[in-house]
Amino acid sequence: MQFNITPAQVGTRPPVVKPSPQVLEFLGEEGMRKLVSDHYDLLRQSDIKGLFPPTDEGFALAKQHSADFFIQICGGPDYFNQNRGAPMMAARHQPFRITPKARQIWLESYAVVLSQLDMPEDLKESLWGYLDIFSIWMMNTPE
Repeated sequence: MQFNITPAQVGTRPPVVKPSPQVLEFLGEEGMRKLVSDHYDLLRQSDIKGLFPPTDEGFALAKQHSADFFIQICGGPDYFNQNRGAPMMAARHQPFRITPKARQIWLESYAVVLSQLDMPEDLKESLWGYLDIFSIWMMNTPE
């Protein structure tokens, strides 16, 4: 599968389609948490590691919040809402400098994890399509 990154500018909000619920059905909650954890482990070694909590405890909590969000967005239990309130993800990311380069690194790290995952291509495409467009919404700093 080709993990194409849609060109975008800061401040744009293209329509985003949630991933198929079959992604969560295929992975299960444990598999979704592993996917997110593996992604975060790559990010912790990346050029955008400064966007994430520096302590192990904070980093583990960030992984949990992200996994809760993706489980919920894929049609699973509303863990994120229960623990954090309504997602409002662009607002939650506002304190951090999310540049187009940061978006690219974030997406490239997901591409690595997804490419190693034994999951049907149509499900990868569904999740990737969401990640690609969702990440545009998170950008808040041109450079």
